Amino acid sequence: MPEWPGNIPRNAFKQALSRCERQVGLWCSMASPISAEILAGAGFDWIVIDGEHAPNDITTLLPQLQAMRGGTAEPVFRVPWNEPVIIKRALDVGARSLLIPFVQNADEARKAVAATRYPPLGIRGVAVAPRANDYGRIQGYHRNAHLDTCVIVQLETKIALKEIEAVAAVEGVDGIFIGPSDLAAAFGHLGNPKDPEVQAAIADAAARIRAKGKSAGTLSGNADDAEALFEAGYNFIAVGSDVGVLARNAEAMAARFRKH
Repeated sequence: MPEWPGNIPRNAFKQALSRCERQVGLWCSMASPISAEILAGAGFDWIVIDGEHAPNDITTLLPQLQAMRGGTAEPVFRVPWNEPVIIKRALDVGARSLLIPFVQNADEARKAVAATRYPPLGIRGVAVAPRANDYGRIQGYHRNAHLDTCVIVQLETKIALKEIEAVAAVEGVDGIFIGPSDLAAAFGHLGNPKDPEVQAAIADAAARIRAKGKSAGTLSGNADDAEALFEAGYNFIAVGSDVGVLARNAEAMAARFRKH
């Protein structure tokens, strides 16, 4: 491995997932480098910048990555789709940890991994001096980039749950993330991920993922639910969101003073 510049730390989040360690995260949907900068140093292990259901693209991703540099949290970009060009562009601007939505089987997981690897390991297109290699300052980046690239695949349908073991066996998959809202919809309980049938499937998924030696992740809306999910075997959980923190606390503050 080359000697990496001191201002580009290694991917501690990827390393923690390889050991199935507890990692506390937060969801970021506001597409704001200011809020990203505030949250990056709050003490979380990882923060998702959502490009699937929030107004984020490459041009909003970049300033958030810049704002989060030096924080406690590893930025994890959820790409809008399992598509090589989107993945390539995200990696080039420096998003070295990716969450790939709607992965249905091992073949799609292999496609996601291949999009993050340069040939001969994959199909990632080669740029000589992108932000990802500090504009050409990291010698040996192209040979070694995959060692710090974290790939998390998101399973969120009944079909995908049947494929957990096969997906977990795919080389290069660092973690499996269960999407509770889409899973609830797939079970016929749209808008109600707390339905007992959905909760049973979520708990079963964690046990099966961990049994294959992989990190299991998901998203929670409140602290009590998050603790229960950790106890169920999930080891990397987004315990809330920037939108939730802002909206619920603003509502509580307004309600407190409107009583008088």
